Amino acid sequence: MASSKLSCTMGQKKQRALEAKRHQNPSDGTQMPSPKELHLGPPATLGPTRSIYFSSPEGRPARLGSAFFDQPAVSLARAFLGQQILVRRLDDSTELRGRIVETEAYLGPEDEAAHSRGGRQTPRNRGMFMKPGTLYVYLIYGMYFCMNVSSRGDGACVLLRALEPLGGLEAMRQLRHALRKGAAGRALKDRELCNGPSKLCQALAIDRSFDQRDLARDESVWLEQGPPEPSEPAVVAAARVGIGQAGEWAQKPLRFYIRGSPWVSVVDRAAERDTQTGARACSHKDF
Repeated sequence: MASSKLSCTMGQKKQRALEAKRHQNPSDGTQMPSPKELHLGPPATLGPTRSIYFSSPEGRPARLGSAFFDQPAVSLARAFLGQQILVRRLDDSTELRGRIVETEAYLGPEDEAAHSRGGRQTPRNRGMFMKPGTLYVYLIYGMYFCMNVSSRGDGACVLLRALEPLGGLEAMRQLRHALRKGAAGRALKDRELCNGPSKLCQALAIDRSFDQRDLARDESVWLEQGPPEPSEPAVVAAARVGIGQAGEWAQKPLRFYIRGSPWVSVVDRAAERDTQTGARACSHKDF
């Protein structure tokens, strides 16, 4: 029995010696990590910060990188929904956060509802023709702002229509109270903070100064990947809002929102029924 134990011990020592020799680099004599050292932690995974779609300084949540925005307007409008978090850092370092729940796609020169229809370029709409991920912020009715993100294709972009507020709600409320017109004395409910493109800009203090900024690099506004949802959100494809003069393009199902979300600006029951039955599933054949 003693002989057996001695043999076993010597065998283990010999094995360790062989492993040490195996991890010795014969060319330069440097010591390679042992198997134990190589398995101190869990296996590395290809997390968001290592994906081509993400970029992030060390110690901060992963933000969406330039590659994410480089896709056609329809697919980008849908990709924004559910998990993408819009972050706005104010001058006092307060961070406002909201999950994107509603978008509209504008397809470029062929789209009669787009500011770039016919391929026209102006100083106002230049952001639509810049690289994917560029902000296009414009003024409507002489007092409200709307924020768009350029996508793949000249003159194509995605309008951000509504957010689910997640962080900095009191700051959002104060900003909305200071900027909104009428009903100034009534306290805003949470669902009223960002349930519209202009409300969203008011709540996040977005104005014309943000036009043509790079959403992948800017230090005051960016997008982050939110925590994974237990299931894919049901997305409704409906007609866009407020473009009645755009002919047949006014009826194209180019507005997308998360079904059942209380944070959406306008609910389209008919489109929801069509989406549920699959009769109005969005495809490029519709456009």
